[in-house]
Amino acid sequence: MAKTKQMYFCQECGYESAKWLGQCPGCKSWNTFVEEKLVVGAGKRSGKTEAAAPTSILDVAATEDTRIGTGMKELDRVLGGGIVKGSLTLVGGDPGIGKSTILLQVCRNLSENSYKVLYASGEESLQQIKLRADRLGGFTKDLLLLSETNLDAIEGGITKVNPDVVVIDSIQTMYIEDIGSGAGSVSQVREVTGRLMRIAKQLGVAVFIVGHVTKEGNVAGPRTLEHMVDTVLYFEGEKNALFRVLRGVKNRFGSTNEIGVFEMKDSGLYEVDNPSQVMLNGRPLDASGSVVVCAMEGTRPLLIEIQALVSQTNFNLPRRTSVGIDYNRVNLLMAVLEKREGMMLAGSDAYVNLAGGMKVAEPALDLGIIAALISSFKDIAIDAHTVIFGEVGLAGEIRGVTMAEQRIREAAKMGFATCILPKSNAEVIKHTDGVKIIGVSRLSEIVEWILQQG
Repeated sequence: MAKTKQMYFCQECGYESAKWLGQCPGCKSWNTFVEEKLVVGAGKRSGKTEAAAPTSILDVAATEDTRIGTGMKELDRVLGGGIVKGSLTLVGGDPGIGKSTILLQVCRNLSENSYKVLYASGEESLQQIKLRADRLGGFTKDLLLLSETNLDAIEGGITKVNPDVVVIDSIQTMYIEDIGSGAGSVSQVREVTGRLMRIAKQLGVAVFIVGHVTKEGNVAGPRTLEHMVDTVLYFEGEKNALFRVLRGVKNRFGSTNEIGVFEMKDSGLYEVDNPSQVMLNGRPLDASGSVVVCAMEGTRPLLIEIQALVSQTNFNLPRRTSVGIDYNRVNLLMAVLEKREGMMLAGSDAYVNLAGGMKVAEPALDLGIIAALISSFKDIAIDAHTVIFGEVGLAGEIRGVTMAEQRIREAAKMGFATCILPKSNAEVIKHTDGVKIIGVSRLSEIVEWILQQG
């Protein structure tokens, strides 16, 4: 006989407990435990289960993944070349950032190519979806809509129409009747995702699910949600910012280093083919503290402006602020400047900003951050046609970085004349594309070069 058991789950990470706890032992969040009723003993079968027969790996036919193009090159780049049949993809991001918009645009592109697509929404009515579709425009009869929150009904619709792609918007609104807890609970999210995974694998349907995020920026629900799906995509960027960055943090069918850059307009999300050019528009050409660096996002080089402002503090404790760059990394580099080059920054406020709303955590930005800090501290403007990149060690040494030639090629394409980079990279570069190369091995060399600019 099935019995009902009360359990407590953390809404942030899915930690289970037999009693209520003020702080979650798993994620250390406060007041996140909710009570749920579980049915114990239901669904158990009597008798022995027939053993599964293992298959030798050499007997498995190796076939290339059949991918479906989304009609958006930036999205295909992040997915690893397109949509894989039978895959389960989770798309997360802040409210209003464009998750539903980009998926509806993908549905439009697929339906135009005669793919049958089912868009199931638990948050919007059919009329509301139609209003948003009219704003985007260009839809065909192959896009089927469903306004439903019962997963059993949605599964019946999938079996009936046999679509190529299914979109579930969102996973927190779906529920299964056999589970006593409400929609969006840990148990419901976990079971609904498990059911969708079985549907995707058994029917060969590519399934996209939209996931809400917590205040920390993680997908709401149990952490196992991200482990169950094949691909996890995150939308980054502020709602009022110019760009939206789509980043893959998990991908079983491709690289997780690629990003897609989009721009939000009245009629939807548009791809940004040359992010470097757009991000450098409007930058000051003769201001101190402004430096252009080249960061690598997967196989794509991006030219981004780093701005630094160092000024005498009016308080006992100087302020340190960084936007788009790791705060601790900025403090570490300032400590290296003080120790190795004798620049007394302890009595100055320091503000470092990565222009354009981007967030980059690559060591190659170190030398650019150092140059921007020195430029602002000495009030010396760096030549606007110079690109700087390299990693800085605690001993003041400049370490080499990967893909130096690709970075120089991008700088040459954007019209930059000089590139300052680690000496170890400069010695092995074969093609400079007309860019003057300056190799540095110690922090003192970059300080001397900046002083010469004044």
